[in-house]
Amino acid sequence: MSFVVPPDAYARFMGRYAEPLAVVFAAFAGVDEVDKVLDVGCGPGALTAHLRSVGAEVAAIDPSPPFIDAIRVRFPDVDVRLGTAEELPYDDAAFDAALAQLVVHFMTDPVIGLRQMRRVTRRGGVVAACVWDGPTGALSPFWDAVHMIDPDAEDEALLSGAHKGHLTELFEAAGEILFYLGYSSDVNFSRPHFLEAYCAMQDIRNQAGP
Repeated sequence: MSFVVPPDAYARFMGRYAEPLAVVFAAFAGVDEVDKVLDVGCGPGALTAHLRSVGAEVAAIDPSPPFIDAIRVRFPDVDVRLGTAEELPYDDAAFDAALAQLVVHFMTDPVIGLRQMRRVTRRGGVVAACVWDGPTGALSPFWDAVHMIDPDAEDEALLSGAHKGHLTELFEAAGEILFYLGYSSDVNFSRPHFLEAYCAMQDIRNQAGP
């Protein structure tokens, strides 16, 4: 799936979801002001912006050149790189946490992407990811409308991690031992539904590693 789109247009559509989700997701992952955090699949910077607001030191990476250009303008002091989760260009154990907000379901190989996130996270750190609840989440009304026009259109409910339990399965397949599963369903968007996303987190305090 291509994200070579104007960042402003993407932010107008996704910002209503991604920005409030960033608050819930960062709290879920336990990020605080002393942490060095990698935002994997940063997009135009919704999660990066929130992480900076709580005082974290943030690095960001995304495969979309327009998004990278936009976030470099928005945050000129942030280490922003063009690249994919499957080939993270960072040293082992470089971060206290690696977070992927609404990204795993777009990874070419989510298991390898999660393994890369683990590699760049120090022992004692956290790897966390969240994705839409595909069948009933915030974008389900959009896909309902799409299916009225094109009943055969493939929606995000079929993507990796987008149904209950699958994100946990991906973490297990990546070889991650400790993880927790929960909902971030307490964000009201003044719409007749709540944002729902599945979250999984790996706490690697008790694992051998760098």
